[in-house]
Amino acid sequence: MQYRLQFVTARGGGVADALHDPVPGVATYVFGQNVSVLPTSSPTKGRLLVATPPLDDPNFDRTVIFVLEHHDEGALGVVINRPTEEELGEPLDRWEDLQATPAQVFAGGPVETDALIALALANSPLNEASEDLSPVVGRVASADLTADPAFVAARVSAVRVFRGYAGWGPGQLEGEIMAGAWLVFDAEPDDVFAPQPGQLWRTVLRRQGGRLGWLANAPDDLSAN
Repeated sequence: MQYRLQFVTARGGGVADALHDPVPGVATYVFGQNVSVLPTSSPTKGRLLVATPPLDDPNFDRTVIFVLEHHDEGALGVVINRPTEEELGEPLDRWEDLQATPAQVFAGGPVETDALIALALANSPLNEASEDLSPVVGRVASADLTADPAFVAARVSAVRVFRGYAGWGPGQLEGEIMAGAWLVFDAEPDDVFAPQPGQLWRTVLRRQGGRLGWLANAPDDLSAN
């Protein structure tokens, strides 16, 4: 498989360009800076969006999204609980030894499905970007897949690759949150690299406790109750 790679950064409007002027057929890598926000406030960058059941759009039903960027121009994130059967082909198969289990490419979202986004779990929080790793939040960083993984291996414990992403225009995500389509929670570093991603939606809800913990046990077909 042939890949044409581009490293898109949050500096100089790179994320805005990815939101409004994506490049077809380009593998895209996104990063930003850490922020601290209240559970229901914007931006949600570095946090989780958990779909509330039932969500009519099959692209997002019972998904967990890790938000990579959120600002006045819109928001961008990747679905972190939908592995596919796809494996990395040449030349990106050099990264296979660093891939978290399950070592497949994940369906990151319905936007720009020709683009790849790689996230890495750094051994320690990154304060600034390097040529091959750029901080998103805490220990989660974006990885430049054009780099030699041998130079990255000593600094990370896991890598996950996503095809496509989820994107929202100005004010769109805020409106969906206000309408109750998404619950917003703090992310744990291992969420993006969960070994059982199919259980992640329920896992994130259960650890909230109370009524939200109960929601984790909701049947797939709510009309069955």
